[in-house]
Formats: sequence, C-alpha cells, structure tokens
Amino acid sequence: MRFLVFFGLAALAACGRNDAASAPDKAAALEVPPPQERAEKSWFISAANPHAAEAGAAVLRRGGSAVDAAIATQAVLGLVEPQSSGLGGGAFLLHYDPASGVLETYNGRETAPAAATPDRFLKDNGEPMGFYDAVVGGLSVGVPGTVRMLDLAHREHGALEWEELFSSAIALSESGFEVSPRLNGLLVRIPKLKQLPAAADYFYDDTGAPHAVGYVLNNPAYAETLRTIADGGADAFYQGDIAAMIVEAVTTAPNPGDMTLEDLSAYRPEKLEPVCSFYRAYQVCSMAPPSSGGVTLLQILALLEHFDLSGAGAHSIEALHLLFEASRLAYADRNQFLADNSMLEGGGGLSVADVISGLLNPAYLAARAKEIDINIAASEVAPGDPSAFEAKPTAGKWQNLAADASPEPPSTSHFVIVDGEGRVASMTSTVEFAFGSHLMAGGMVLNNQLTDFSFLPERDGMPVANAVAPGKRPRSSMTPVIVFDSEGQFWSALGSPGGPAIIGYVAKTLIAMIDWNMSAQEAINLPNAVYPRGEPLLEEDSFDAQITAGLEASGHVLVQRALNSGVHAVRIASDGSFDGGADPRREGVWLTGLVEAPTD
Repeated sequence: MRFLVFFGLAALAACGRNDAASAPDKAAALEVPPPQERAEKSWFISAANPHAAEAGAAVLRRGGSAVDAAIATQAVLGLVEPQSSGLGGGAFLLHYDPASGVLETYNGRETAPAAATPDRFLKDNGEPMGFYDAVVGGLSVGVPGTVRMLDLAHREHGALEWEELFSSAIALSESGFEVSPRLNGLLVRIPKLKQLPAAADYFYDDTGAPHAVGYVLNNPAYAETLRTIADGGADAFYQGDIAAMIVEAVTTAPNPGDMTLEDLSAYRPEKLEPVCSFYRAYQVCSMAPPSSGGVTLLQILALLEHFDLSGAGAHSIEALHLLFEASRLAYADRNQFLADNSMLEGGGGLSVADVISGLLNPAYLAARAKEIDINIAASEVAPGDPSAFEAKPTAGKWQNLAADASPEPPSTSHFVIVDGEGRVASMTSTVEFAFGSHLMAGGMVLNNQLTDFSFLPERDGMPVANAVAPGKRPRSSMTPVIVFDSEGQFWSALGSPGGPAIIGYVAKTLIAMIDWNMSAQEAINLPNAVYPRGEPLLEEDSFDAQITAGLEASGHVLVQRALNSGVHAVRIASDGSFDGGADPRREGVWLTGLVEAPTD
C-alpha cells in the first residue's frame, strides 16, 4: 500500500531531498508506511468556545467528516466569538486524508476589491493613516473568503449534506447564548464599536452599556443568513441578498469602501501546495503565501535545529535566548519578502517559487544559523540574501524590495478536528482586528483584513511586497499546522490566533512537544515567549527573576505583558489515543468520543 503526502518546492529544499535550484515544477510524492488503523472510530475536536466545539462534535458523532465538522464549528464561532472570526472573514485550512495519503491546503484569504489602489491607506499628505482610523468603516473590508473555501473543501471531502451542517448555529442564533466573560471584556475595551449602528444595537443595551456576562444574546439576522447559505450553498452568500447587504454596509459606512457585487461574485478560493520541512524527526507542514506563517515557522525551526534545545531544558535562559535569536532572523525575512507573492510576478519580481525555495534553502538557513551567538543577543538583525545560495541567482531581485509597514493586531481563532476515519482539519480563521471593521451585515461582523496590507506601498523608491493591489490577498500570520512523525504517521495538528505572534506561539508549542516531551496541554500551558516585532516579549507574571536577569545579561531588552494566545492542538499519544489541548488563556475546550452507530 502506498501512503502519499504531496509537497511543494519548498519542502524538497527544506527537507534536503533536493536543492532549491533543481526542485521540480510539480509536487513530489513521499512513500511512507500505511497509517495504523484505530480499533474504534474515535474523533477529536478542540475549539475556542464550548458551543462551537459541541457543534462540531455533534457532526462527528453522526459520522461526519472533518470538513463537515469544520463548517459546523465555524458557523457557531461566527455567532459566539464574533470578535475573532466568522463568515464575514477569511481562513486557511489544512486537510489530511489517511486513505489517500494526501495533504492539501485551502486558501480562503480575503481579496482586495478591483478598485483598490496602492495608496489606499495614505492621507492626502502622503503619510499613512492611523491604524484605528483605517480599520473602522468600509475601506478596510476585504472580499470574504471563508464560505467559498469551506464550500470547495466540502465538495471534495464532505460526508454529510451541506444543508445539515448549519443546524446547530441556526438553533443557537435563535435561542440565544450567554455572553461570555471574554466577549464582554472586549466589548468594554473596544470604544468605537458602539458608534456603528448595527453593532451598537446588537452588542449594547439601551444605555450604551455592553451586554453583561450571562446575558442571553440572540441573532435572528444571522439565523436567516445561515438558512440562506444552507439552502443555496456558497452562491447564496456571494450573490443575491447577502451580497447586497455586504456591499451596502461597506459602501455606505463611515470611511466607505469600494467593494462591488462583481467583487463578491468573482471571489475564488485557491488550493496551494503546502510548505513542509523536517524538525528533528518530525515533518512539519503549513500554509504557503499569502500566509507568512508557514515559511517563517519552518525558518525558525530550521535555525533551531542547529542547537540542543532538549539539553538546554524547557524555557531555560539558553533555550529562550536561542528562540529569540532564531525568531529575529526569520521575522526579518518575513517582513521583507513574504506577501501574496503571486502578485509580484510579471513585473520583474520574485515568483512564489523563488521566495519559498529561497527562504527555505538549507544552505541559506545554515548560514543564517551561524549568525546566532549562543551567548549574546545580536545588536541588529537584517533580512538575508538567499540569492547567494542559489544555483542560478535571481539577479538582485531580493534586494529590490522594501520592508513592510502593516500594524497586524491580534484577533483570530483556530480549531483542530480528527474524524472517525482519521481525516484531519487544522483551520485558522479571522476577521483581523477585534470585531473586524466594526460593520455588520446579515448578522455577521465584516472583516478589516485590508489593513493587513502595508500602509506604505513603497519605501526609498523600492516597492513593498505586501502593498495593496486589486484582487490581491493581504499577507497573513495564520499558521495552521499538521505534523507527521518519523514513520510518516499523522502525529499532531495545531494553530493559534495572535497576529504576528501566532508564529511564535505555534513554534513554542511544537518545540515543547518535540524537544521537551510535553503533552499537548502542557506545551500550550507553557508561558509564551515570542519575538514578533523588534522586541522580545515574555508573558507577564510567568517567568522568575533569574530567567529575566539571565536574558537581560545576554543583551535582551525584555517586555513583559499579557500574551493572549489561543493554541488548540491534538497529538497522538504513544498508545494511539488522542492527547488534546485547549488554551486556558481563552475559553476553548477539547472533546473526544466515538462515532455512533445509526439508529435505524
């Protein structure tokens, strides 16, 4: 029996099976042993809200597929966690099917309207807008991608009928759900939300106070939207009444946008080759651009592979120092080179294959690892030059890009699912900022994803890779992951919200499970330490004085603050059972059980 996992150009380079220059144009297949069969049809789900996890679990109990459960889960998340994700936003999905041995990635990232121009977020004087000024209103809203992406995945991997998958979300929208502490806390902290009429009517009472914890909040408009999608499929979202409501909300809002019905009708998700690489004995796979998460995560891990993190010990001074320094190098490359790189081709720029294979070239990463001093933090870190390690250098194209200028605040959700047949879904979805653009249509929060583009389209006369362009997808940090063990068996799936810190949260969790032999929950619970943007961040009240003093002695100027990750993960334990985890920093849970026999 053949067990095939398909990899792209980057995987061949990063795994050392081929150099970047000679990697073939088409995906290659890796032969590994067949998957171990489970004694019983057990399933697993971990998601950021109990209502959402239970909706997915209900589908899995009935024999639904991982994709079926993902649809049900996301539909409920859009209701109970509207500050983080929803059908008015976008998503990335990794799907693995052990029967075929195929790992696939689905790109449901939003797109800029056809009328978008590079100066979208510049003021009349040429200076970039303030972030919050750009967020609120229609200018920031990208064409939503989640529904079309889930429709595509369901056509290929669904087991139950599409219309069956929205029943939990519809029922909960009508009966109502209790406002959670997290939702209430964000309503208190987001001052401009109540200035938008639809949001004010829904989230606040007659006095302007946010609905209290425990208040039963129902959303009949969302129930109607879900019924329309259930009956009419994705077309009913991108055409007709729902599309008209979205366009009206965007174009009549304060700071109006330019989205049209044609933009919605023309939206298409993509299937991309995954980016994969080995870390120790494990094969880690994630999303290609427009996600910066996959490549940056694999860079961090490849740099750290040159050091003995296991011997250094969990969250030791040495281990944290190395994690910080590897992250600095990888994020420097990310900020310069990663975007929706498909939009750079044809203008003398780098192709997607150039960027992925160049940044994951083992020779390049080995040279970058030598820049890490095991004792002292570098005084300055700059983007590298992968062309120096290419068999056919890309003629200075790596030097023709300027650094990005996008704010990237954290507000996202992640869930992982394994169905009774062993199919795996690892999905990260978002509306970008808390409550997105603050606009609502059809009971949904609309994203502000376009502020993930660089506000500056060029610097010093050089273009920024992540500049706004019509039809382009903004760069993302979302990093859904699926991991295979040394025998090629599915071993783990995970991901997190958190803006640019997502990559660091996922890296920390993987390192803890692999190098420090922690369970999924132990790895998630481990205090966060990330280096996403120019300063090392430690989770406040989680590191003792000896650790911080040691890092400071190594030259790190530390910032300690709340680091609100939302990692959800599953790992296969040595006995074959599910080792689950849900981040205690949010409101998630994980559930497992058996597929129930049909009652008829």
